[in-house]
Amino acid sequence: MANKFLLSFLLISCYVLSISGEKETGFVGSVDPKSLSYKKKHTLSHFRFYWHEIFSGSNPSSVRIIPPQPKYSTTTTFGSVGVFDNVLTLGPELYSKVVGSAEGLYSSTSQKEFALLVIMNFVLSEGKYNGSTITFVGRSPIAQKVREMPVIGGSGVFRFARGYVESRTLAFDPQTRNNTIEYNVYVYH
Repeated sequence: MANKFLLSFLLISCYVLSISGEKETGFVGSVDPKSLSYKKKHTLSHFRFYWHEIFSGSNPSSVRIIPPQPKYSTTTTFGSVGVFDNVLTLGPELYSKVVGSAEGLYSSTSQKEFALLVIMNFVLSEGKYNGSTITFVGRSPIAQKVREMPVIGGSGVFRFARGYVESRTLAFDPQTRNNTIEYNVYVYH
């Protein structure tokens, strides 16, 4: 009986505090999920994209904007920062159908291994996904065969998205650093 009373008291207290918090601050409020086009039933989708990162030539799609610290320049590239706007295609060949772009930045954040902090948006440009984005952020240890990062959100069709991304390097040219990476995106939306 005492436990039920205590639980009831805590629930009522939380409710009263949340109501008074709305009135006092002016920036806290309840939102009807339907007003944001939030649907309770979610769809789990799997997308496979191939990104093509080009460092070479007169129009690179990836640019290092801060070089690595001298002590780490040949091992982990620690401290380097870059930005990219890479094409996303349906197949691993650069001439495959373009379905969007990968826009973001990376930073080499480990002194012990070649691992990147990646912040990226997949900006889609085809079909019902045109104009929608999938956003993910995470650690990408390049030496691992498969790397996983969490989906943290999105826009358009992917509002309130969650899930994860797996990436695999398919091709890498050590002279130019140009590469092709396969991305498998598993996303609830």
